[in-house]
Amino acid sequence: MRQIVLDTETTGLEADQGHRIIEIGCLELINRRPSGNNYWKYLNPDREIDAGAVQVHGLTNAFLADKPRFHELARELWDYLSGAELIIHNAAFDVGFLNREFQRCGIETPLAEVCTVTDTVTMARKLHPGQKVNLDALCRRYGVDNSSREFHGALLDARLLSDVYLAMTGGQSRLVLDGPGDGGNQPRRSRLLEQLRVEAAALPLAVPRASEAELDAHLERLKGIAKKSGGNCLWAGELPAA
Repeated sequence: MRQIVLDTETTGLEADQGHRIIEIGCLELINRRPSGNNYWKYLNPDREIDAGAVQVHGLTNAFLADKPRFHELARELWDYLSGAELIIHNAAFDVGFLNREFQRCGIETPLAEVCTVTDTVTMARKLHPGQKVNLDALCRRYGVDNSSREFHGALLDARLLSDVYLAMTGGQSRLVLDGPGDGGNQPRRSRLLEQLRVEAAALPLAVPRASEAELDAHLERLKGIAKKSGGNCLWAGELPAA
C-alpha cells in the first residue's frame, strides 16, 4: 500500500485568484512505514506573496527568486503522486491548488481521478466531534512533538501529519507511556493502560505443566545443588530421600 502525506505552502488563500504554490512537501509511506522516498521543493511563484502568508510560513519572494517554476517539475510530480493515496489535512485546499497548477501545465485530469484522497480534517472531526482539529491541536492530543514548528513548512507539516495520521488510525510503532515530551497526554495514556488491562483480563490464562521426565530432571538437579552446599540449603529437607 503506497500512501503520500502531502502539504503545500502558497502565496495566498485563493487559487481562483491566481495564488500559487511556493512549497510542496511529500512523505511516502509504504505499508504504513516511511520509505525515505520523499519529495520536497520550493517554487518561484512569479507573483507577490501576501504579507499574511509570509507571517504564516516565513517564505519571501527574495528567497524563492532562484527556485524552479512549477511547470519545470509538473510531470515528475504528477508521476510521483499518481496511483497513491494522498493523506492531506484540509485536502480541498491543497488539491484545489495542485489541480490549478497542473492545469496551467496542460494536465487537465483532476488528481482525484488518479489518486485516492483522504482528508485528515474530516477524519479528526468524526473521531473528536466539537474539538479543535488543526494540526497543532492534533499533535497535542496524540503526543506528537511539534516544538520545532515556529513556522508552517510543507515537509515539516507532512512529517507531523504522518505521525498524527498513524496515531489516529491505530498505527503507532511504539507506545510511550511516560517520560519527557509526552505533550500533556496523561489522560490518554491512562485510558490506554486501562484498555490493555481489560483486554489482558479477558484472555484465557495458559498454565503449562512439566512432564514427568522434566520433573525427574529438575529433582536430580536440586539434589545435586543440595549436595554441593553441604546441607546448607533451606529447602534441602523437603527433597525425597535418595
